[in-house]
Amino acid sequence: MNSHLVWLLAYSVAQLALGAWISRRIRTSNDFFVAGRSLGPGLIFSTMLAANIGAGSTIGATGLGYRDGYAAVWWVLSAGIGSLFLAFWIGPAMRRVAAEHDLRTVGDYLELRYGVGVRTTIAVLLWIGSAFILAGQLIAVSWILNVAAGVPKAAGCILAGVLVTVYFAAGGLLSSAYVNMVQLTVKMLGFALAIPFALKASGGWSALTSMQPDPGYWSPLGNGESGLVYLAMLGPAFIVSPGLLQKIYGARDDRSVRLGVGFNALALMIYASVPVLLGMMARLQFPDLAEPELALPTLLMTGVPAFIGAFGLAAVFSAELSSADAVLFSLTTSLSQDFYKRFINPESSDAQLLRVTRLTAVLGGMAGVAIALVAAGVVSALSIFYTIMGVSLFVPIVAGLYTRASNSMDAMAAILAGMGVVGGWRIFHGGAAIGSITPAMGGLASAIIAFLVVHVLRRSLGSNDPTDRASLSPLK
Repeated sequence: MNSHLVWLLAYSVAQLALGAWISRRIRTSNDFFVAGRSLGPGLIFSTMLAANIGAGSTIGATGLGYRDGYAAVWWVLSAGIGSLFLAFWIGPAMRRVAAEHDLRTVGDYLELRYGVGVRTTIAVLLWIGSAFILAGQLIAVSWILNVAAGVPKAAGCILAGVLVTVYFAAGGLLSSAYVNMVQLTVKMLGFALAIPFALKASGGWSALTSMQPDPGYWSPLGNGESGLVYLAMLGPAFIVSPGLLQKIYGARDDRSVRLGVGFNALALMIYASVPVLLGMMARLQFPDLAEPELALPTLLMTGVPAFIGAFGLAAVFSAELSSADAVLFSLTTSLSQDFYKRFINPESSDAQLLRVTRLTAVLGGMAGVAIALVAAGVVSALSIFYTIMGVSLFVPIVAGLYTRASNSMDAMAAILAGMGVVGGWRIFHGGAAIGSITPAMGGLASAIIAFLVVHVLRRSLGSNDPTDRASLSPLK
């Protein structure tokens, strides 16, 4: 058997064993959903950063660097900027509301603030978006296994889906947080070792900087489809992503949020150039790859010494799995809490809810695998998720936290306008940018405008929404 495959399988077994060991501490659904609200700065930092350095920021960003050059740095840099806002603005406020009202999901918050209609609408969008981003992570794992051992894409997606579903379903957020610490350590060591060896194999820094496949290849602002445009798509999504917010629900206090998420943001900004430069090194060594997203596994397999490559592959493997469990966490908790507990069996016992949550983890994993088998690639799958989250969630969450007078009419207007513009853009314009305006920019702008217009009209006409939850605003 291929030595790289043996190494990855052994590493997978170790992660499963750790997840199973942690699962012995899970007794209630509160333990599963929010880890007993006990996570300190260290665990918040590791679980957030492990979730954020996933398929998009490894396989995807390296592929973008290979194709578009240094402008691809904005893929990860935008996530870091969004995380800063989450650390010092949205995150602490959301944690306080969640702790005060015993909230477990973003859907719980939306119903508290706006009513059941907004909760249901966002829950459906979340299920769709989460399934796509989970598929993106699984596709990235399949690329690694394909290059390392010739494993077909379908088999790689299934193997990854089974692995992440088993260790997450066993222990929920607490299990993920501890497994993420191991995964993050492997990631950091793997990339730290890979960069100098890959640079040496590419002929050194002078050879890399002299490479100019096109005039804008070293432009920091934009080239091809990469550049500052990612800030509009990724920045808002990383501020209000349900998977990240629900990790914050597990923090023990505001200080843990500020330190844990803040250092996560700093680490993302430092890391942002790493996958891009690796992609450019791969372009120098392997200029004719059929698929840019194969750049990173190809570089680690044949562009560096075998031992370094094996460790680097384990690092990338860790990245995809840690992001996959974060997405599965968001999808699973929403299905069980926002759907089963809210509509199917409101009187369910804690034990019943825990069983259903684990079952939905299996169903969510299966959905991710199914989409991964037909999706085109990592970046295309992730872009759908980030756009949906940004245009649908950003305005309702921020307005709910920082305005007393907003209500469900305002929130629904923002959601419908944002998603309507993005959907129409994709149908009638193929999702391509119009000038420098992307669907994510247009959708977010439309959501803000719709919210303000409906809010002003409603208040000027003296209209009161019967589901108005202004009295429950955290500002009250």
